[in-house]
Amino acid sequence: MMNKELKKRIITSFFLLILLFLMFYYSFVLIISLIIISVIAWFEFFVIISKIFKKNILKDKIYRFFGKSISLAYLFIILYLIIINLDLKNYIFYIFLISIFSDIGGLVIGRSFKGKKLTKISPNKTRSGSIGSFIFSLLLIPFFYSDLSIFNIYSLIIFTILVSMISQLGDLFISFLKRKAKVKNTSDLLPGHGGVLDRIDGIVFAVPMGILLLNVF
Repeated sequence: MMNKELKKRIITSFFLLILLFLMFYYSFVLIISLIIISVIAWFEFFVIISKIFKKNILKDKIYRFFGKSISLAYLFIILYLIIINLDLKNYIFYIFLISIFSDIGGLVIGRSFKGKKLTKISPNKTRSGSIGSFIFSLLLIPFFYSDLSIFNIYSLIIFTILVSMISQLGDLFISFLKRKAKVKNTSDLLPGHGGVLDRIDGIVFAVPMGILLLNVF
């Protein structure tokens, strides 16, 4: 029988997929959604930083200030890159999907095969899960190859692997911060998933780097 948390996760994922669909077809939904998501993610990130550097001493105050400022500037850069590249919407959404499928692949394969831990940063992450992330992201290629005209098959494979790797590194970075802050999730806003930042931790790193990589390929 399906446990309660898994049921919540599936229901929330269904609504998130609907939002993703609407964002793809309507630019105004994309922009408004990204602004709202960015604000929530920034707040969650700042809460995490505040828990890590919680002492009321000068050093921690400086870390909190720079964490707040740099993360806010970084999110503005991401929004700017997406907005000025709306003509590349197909590619941007492909990057989104690589991150999403990397996350799903890591969860499914990692839980199924388990095996050696990937790193001490996140005890739940395994080497098999990382391989699963790459495999699941590569499964997207047959469905999108014809729509991504700037790529040949070999460059698309390399691009997909690189974006998946960046997404996984972003996931590990946020996991490291959560471990330091001694919290399981960035918030409990999304039932079964945790916070917004828990869901987009890979995306916020993959999107800007993916857009920059488009200029290389």
